[in-house]
Amino acid sequence: MFFSQSLIFKTQFSSRLINLIFISSFLGLILYLSFSSYSPLPSTRTLLLGGDEFSSPTSLDHVVFGIASNAKSWPNRKEYVKMWWKPDQMRGCVFLDVKPNNNNNNNNTVLFDDDVSLLPPVCISDDTSRFRYTWRGGLRSAIRVARVVKETVALNHSNVRWFVFGDDDTVFFPENLVKTLSKYDHELPYFIGSNSESFVQNRFFSFSMAFGGAGFAISYPLAKTLAKVLDSCLERYPHLYGSDGRISSCLAELGVGITRESGFHQMDMSGDPFGLLAVHPMTPLVTLHHADYLDPIFPSMTNRDAMRHLYKAAELDPHRILQQTVCYDRWFSWTISISWGYAVEVFGNHVLLPDVLRVPATFRPWKKGNMLHTLYSFDMREQNKDPCKRPVVFHMNTAFVDGDQTVSSYKIVERTNCTSNLGSPRGIEMIKVHAPKLNLDRKKLLAPRRQCCDIFVGFNMSGPDKLTWLTEL
Repeated sequence: MFFSQSLIFKTQFSSRLINLIFISSFLGLILYLSFSSYSPLPSTRTLLLGGDEFSSPTSLDHVVFGIASNAKSWPNRKEYVKMWWKPDQMRGCVFLDVKPNNNNNNNNTVLFDDDVSLLPPVCISDDTSRFRYTWRGGLRSAIRVARVVKETVALNHSNVRWFVFGDDDTVFFPENLVKTLSKYDHELPYFIGSNSESFVQNRFFSFSMAFGGAGFAISYPLAKTLAKVLDSCLERYPHLYGSDGRISSCLAELGVGITRESGFHQMDMSGDPFGLLAVHPMTPLVTLHHADYLDPIFPSMTNRDAMRHLYKAAELDPHRILQQTVCYDRWFSWTISISWGYAVEVFGNHVLLPDVLRVPATFRPWKKGNMLHTLYSFDMREQNKDPCKRPVVFHMNTAFVDGDQTVSSYKIVERTNCTSNLGSPRGIEMIKVHAPKLNLDRKKLLAPRRQCCDIFVGFNMSGPDKLTWLTEL
């Protein structure tokens, strides 16, 4: 990591007076973020993973979605789809097993009258009773969901570069999805997705499988080829559990393996997902899954309201959402970790950067069992058993645009009965983060670099209990 820090005092105060001011009831910390500039790659052409240049950038107009659902869960889960679906820009279908009871149309495409302008059309899947399913205790609906790939291709949309698939509780971040896919040549056979976070889930199902709940993308030519052979391929895999295992196996038969993108999140865990969201990989956030099975990502909210709250920030600066930056305050010896648009962690001491970048273990295993269930696919740091010795967490309260930058504020939501010593970050009322809008071009996506923040301290004594910290690059 590259970062710099300067402390600029607008007015000189004695150290004792500064300490007294610090414990005042109103303390603001304003952080300014910026993506570090670096020299472009020494090339006369844009370098892409596919090794080719595109005549036009990939947009949502080039993507067709296939969302797997069923008549029982759709009335409830459609609220998640409403959050990210853009009717005027997106194409695709939500596939149900049977027609809804309130619709008497005879064709295979139905719409809910009250949601026609907010949601994708609903398609009814073909009958799959002719296929064998031998996983004991499993759900044979896995075959129907696997065939969503074939049936989405059969919609025959024009000007398609990518087919994207997910569950009805897979929350997509569309701008980041398109940005991620733009790294790849859509004319080549690509299968893009991610594994589970859980070691046991990967070991049990496959490390080479794109988990369906996290969502995955298949390039147009590969999807067309897969659609032609999918039914015959499904006959060879009656023993598999899920739809994603079937798709991955059939693509393997075509010679194509998974291209991993860590912005797709299966979220195979339970409890508080704070740790994973606070230390997000250096890649755009593409999906989040299992929202109903986790604690709300913002305390004191419902799961859906918490996800909507995150979306408010994501709409302002989609590429920056959840991107982590770390800066050090030498005056109070604090370490500050920012997951933009979500939360800020303030450590009461200086912590080495590699330790800050470890995911705090705030969540529990997806399933109970032996020790293997506690293993994940990323570095972790244990939470101190004493809450008063943990870093102080501030969750996003508001975010808005101010000129050419965003301003987001963060407050403590969950209070602890901890004594606030002189110089403790628990005396902070609010943290404000100022940041220019982040625009990740292809080169920055191919060679990601952690963003920087810096702290400039100044005092604006508009009253006896006012202290402001100004932070700039």
